Amino acid sequence: MTGHTEDGRKDRELAALVIHEGDEGAFRVLYRRHTPALYQFVLRLLGGDEVVAEDVVQDVWLRAVRALGRFRWESSLRTWLTGIALNLVREVVRRDGRLLQPAEGFELPVRPESTGERIDLERAIRLLPPGFRAVLVLHDVEGFTHREIARRLQISVGTSRSQLHHARRAMRRLLNPPEPETALELEGSVE
Repeated sequence: MTGHTEDGRKDRELAALVIHEGDEGAFRVLYRRHTPALYQFVLRLLGGDEVVAEDVVQDVWLRAVRALGRFRWESSLRTWLTGIALNLVREVVRRDGRLLQPAEGFELPVRPESTGERIDLERAIRLLPPGFRAVLVLHDVEGFTHREIARRLQISVGTSRSQLHHARRAMRRLLNPPEPETALELEGSVE
């Protein structure tokens, strides 16, 4: 995203209006521009917990507005907001006893019951252990590098790579479960 919408103003210009003039309209533009992606990011990390995701996104904006004057623009506003969101999600995870750390001995929690049933992408992401989910969302959805993920999650780069590998493998299994044998195949083998 280029940092501007149909009104033509860039994030930096809008942020300056918010900081220096308290311009509520400029804030609303920034909020509408970034909140949908921010909400999806937080929702994915929290495994679909909509109520907590909404609270986290509101907290992101509260913290962002207070710190906006200190933002150095070394990254995009969206990347900065995503970093704030990740820190807040980590706080929620610690508080609630959830884990964003590496998953050990992960087994798929749910298998489709019929061949016609397909698990959609968002549901499959929610079924991943939090550590797998965090790395997958940060890398494959948000575009962070393994080095950035390792720094943000306080894990090693190797752990980030391993978690992504296992997350992708689990996603493939969730999205493409093995086909059960059909009745005809069974009949043909029972002679």
